[in-house]
Amino acid sequence: MTERGLSADLDEALGTNRAPRKSREESERPKVWQPASMLPEPDKQAGYVYRWVRVSTLGQNDARNISAKTREGWEPVRIEEQPKFRMMVDPDSRFKDNIEVAGLLLCKAPKEMMEQRKAYFAGKNQAQMESVDSNFMRENDARMPLFREKRSTTSFGKG
Repeated sequence: MTERGLSADLDEALGTNRAPRKSREESERPKVWQPASMLPEPDKQAGYVYRWVRVSTLGQNDARNISAKTREGWEPVRIEEQPKFRMMVDPDSRFKDNIEVAGLLLCKAPKEMMEQRKAYFAGKNQAQMESVDSNFMRENDARMPLFREKRSTTSFGKG
């Protein structure tokens, strides 16, 4: 065996001439330009979920919204936690040590709390659906029964 390697020796012995393999970098598709997103994605911290919370609209402060979100468990993210946002922060912001971009404040909340919130609203949604269904079925008459089917189907045309 020569220094060229086993593959080259096999090619020579078998009389084949294969092209060298392409590396992953050579076979990757070229990157496509995309417009920048309006709100940059924060670096995720384990155990937290992130959300942009409205603090103003058309230059008018929205104290009601920020107050509601704070009571819900969202807390503003400090600039030290996400240093890549230092250049994007609004210099006239009321939240000097936090990250505000275009009237939105970056906030975080514990993941467990937000899962509990999601479950709470899923339960409320389920209760409303059951209420609507029972109200609908109350109009049922044996002479002309109402039809209630809880499943959906998807069909595709012939193409």
